[in-house]
Amino acid sequence: MQFLSSLMCGFPCYLISGTGTDEDAVLMLLTARSNDQRQEIKAAYKKAYGKDLVSALKSELGGLFESLIVALMTPTVSYDASQLHKALKGAGTDDDVLIEILPSRTGEHVQEIVKVYKKGKFSLLEKDICSDTSGHYQRLLVILLQVEMAAAGKTYDLYAAGEDKFGTDEETFITILGNRSAEHLRRVFDAYRKLSGSDIEDSIKGETTGNLENLMLAVVKCVKSIPEFFAERLYKSMRRAGTDDDTLMRIMVSRSEVDMLDIRASFKKMYGVSLYTTIQVHLTYGEYQKVVVSLSLKKTVKFKPVGYVN
Repeated sequence: MQFLSSLMCGFPCYLISGTGTDEDAVLMLLTARSNDQRQEIKAAYKKAYGKDLVSALKSELGGLFESLIVALMTPTVSYDASQLHKALKGAGTDDDVLIEILPSRTGEHVQEIVKVYKKGKFSLLEKDICSDTSGHYQRLLVILLQVEMAAAGKTYDLYAAGEDKFGTDEETFITILGNRSAEHLRRVFDAYRKLSGSDIEDSIKGETTGNLENLMLAVVKCVKSIPEFFAERLYKSMRRAGTDDDTLMRIMVSRSEVDMLDIRASFKKMYGVSLYTTIQVHLTYGEYQKVVVSLSLKKTVKFKPVGYVN
């Protein structure tokens, strides 16, 4: 069996052998480290053995456990870019991925995604979005790709565009919701409630439908509370007929170093049961379950949160 001496942990860790893989060692070594540290481990493995660690893992592992470990070994921005590319290419468009990722990342992070997307085996992200979407839904997605904040707009403009007219002025809604200042938008939403007597979410549900409605609601939820946004998505991913493993993995991988403690607290508050318990009940896939549980218990928040900022 080969040995990989990690500069991060200070002791030799069993990893991969020609006759099989010590999956517990893989789990222990990789889930206990940050993404930056995993990239260093990957580089150290290449230097020591002349092989790509991800390729080696893929040849030894399988199923959901393999998919989750490979995702953990991917740089954060590259992972987001690959998920968006996967959502946009192939038969149909996975709008849930677009609606999850673009509203919940900062403008700066999205711009890094755009750069990586272009440098990879992909085309331009905006071009792919425009090829696969249309109308006001497309318009808001494109706005969310921009670093510059959209015009903030006035509370009355929102009211006049929705509650106070026959039909909806979607363009006004889109322009205002495209503003990435959470602090400003929270004030707009509070003032909107006082002016109209209803929450902005209720107006969106009453005035729009389909993907546009879902995207607008995602933007509002992320402005109000990103942890609650992801807690809800995690809950739904494990409450359908069969677990939505793609959504579950994507969230656990992308948020484990960002705000998992807050997501756990929001999950317990919203649903009266812990995220840990829910994972154990709904996931029964051995090592895959262990990795997801390990990610849910992460306590260290090393990096600046990826999401709307005040």
